[in-house]
Amino acid sequence: MDHVKFTAMKDGDREDYTFLTEHEVAFTKGTADRLLTALETLDEGLSGYQITRLGHSLQSATRGWRDGADTDWVVATLLHDIGDIFAPYNHDEYAASIIKPFVREQCTWVVEKHGDFQMVYYGHHVGGNQHKRDAYAGHAYFDDCATFCERWDQSSFDPDYDMLPLDHFRPMVREVFARKAYDPDVIQPGVRVPLVDAEVARGR
Repeated sequence: MDHVKFTAMKDGDREDYTFLTEHEVAFTKGTADRLLTALETLDEGLSGYQITRLGHSLQSATRGWRDGADTDWVVATLLHDIGDIFAPYNHDEYAASIIKPFVREQCTWVVEKHGDFQMVYYGHHVGGNQHKRDAYAGHAYFDDCATFCERWDQSSFDPDYDMLPLDHFRPMVREVFARKAYDPDVIQPGVRVPLVDAEVARGR
């Protein structure tokens, strides 16, 4: 069997769907490498900044890694703007949906909301709501998103910053996307892990 028998899903049988499930599971094994390739295309993305979007992603992740952040934080940070090319109006939600099955809920929420939190830096310059993040006041992850934006995101457009190369992060991305999807031991709803770990901070 090299393809299903049906032309409409409602006509499929157990054999068809067992066959498809095996193919789909095999395909998921390449998710990390497809994402790494997609990251490289960020060099072709939005211009106007002093560094490319890939450079911004690498610089943000480097800052996180040097702050002693754990793997979930570093990978989430590396991928936080991966939607810039395909979903420019909701890139934050796009990125969050990609990482959601494989990282802590805390990291997913921060990536999903970081666009709103970033408005505090520029909203007033473009006729937007500078205080959009206030809608989330009191949320368990509010301070985490504010810290993410301040330390790793808004500060990472510096062409002189000594950022780490993509190859440094490849093993971390592969580790995260090799996890079982939606594993409760990974998602850990409500758990907060500090972004900055002074005891293991690297290279500062």
